[in-house]
Amino acid sequence: MRYPALLVLAAVFVWAADKGPPKGEAASKTLRLEATAYLDKTSIQQAVGSPLDEGIVVVTVTLTPSPGQKLGIDRDDFLLRSDKDGQKCTPYAPSQIAGSGTLRVKTGYGGGGLATQENRPAWGGIGGIGFPSSGSGIGNSASTEEAVASVEQDSGKQKENPLLRVLKQKILPEKEIAEPITGQLYFLLEGKHKPKDIELLYKTAEGRLSVRFKLDKDK
Repeated sequence: MRYPALLVLAAVFVWAADKGPPKGEAASKTLRLEATAYLDKTSIQQAVGSPLDEGIVVVTVTLTPSPGQKLGIDRDDFLLRSDKDGQKCTPYAPSQIAGSGTLRVKTGYGGGGLATQENRPAWGGIGGIGFPSSGSGIGNSASTEEAVASVEQDSGKQKENPLLRVLKQKILPEKEIAEPITGQLYFLLEGKHKPKDIELLYKTAEGRLSVRFKLDKDK
């Protein structure tokens, strides 16, 4: 008699999986922006084809210019923020995630404070970035946070991380387009964040587009 219950439970899990990752969209007179957010390890590995370390959020975006319009893509025009704690971040380059240097992360606060953090090598094996292992805050730590990263190249020759090649292939290219284009963006948001807390902002000549993410079941 247990089998029907197990079948029902399995069906529920399949139904939930079919909903897929959270999505959102926004549009202006000159373009349409569609985005899909990958917030957990499983969905990130499926999207990228390789696991990334905790804290990396992957967003796949499709930009569609309106007929007769041309659009110059600059990844720095994107900003990901969280309502949960005010963290915000512009996209990382593949070399910042899977390069051979050392990623140094500083968390700045809107209130004028600054947190300094100890860092580890940017990658080892197939993994992504190494996150800070300790840190200290100065000033108003309750203010809005913003992660700022820089990469210091390690001396000596090292083999290229295989993940770097994958990210370079999948990242949203920076170029002028007149047709739809799809690519990935990589952000750092430390901690766990629900889809409803995430907002993707895109700066255009007409102003900022805002994309809020929802699961299909929430629509």
